[in-house]
Amino acid sequence: MRFVIVVLAIHAIAMTVLMGVGVTAVLAAGLPGSKPILIAAATGFVLAVPVTWIVTRLILAKAARS
Repeated sequence: MRFVIVVLAIHAIAMTVLMGVGVTAVLAAGLPGSKPILIAAATGFVLAVPVTWIVTRLILAKAARS
């Protein structure tokens, strides 16, 4: 149960950061329309999944050693 709670919390943070970076990059590049923004946001969401998995495993492994 603890793993699920940590995964959801880390995913919420990682997803927000990666989606924000992607959307900011699209806006800074001056790409027209909403399609590039939606693609950047979806890409950030998808990339957040492996980032979440790796970060959560590292955090829980470090917590288990302590």
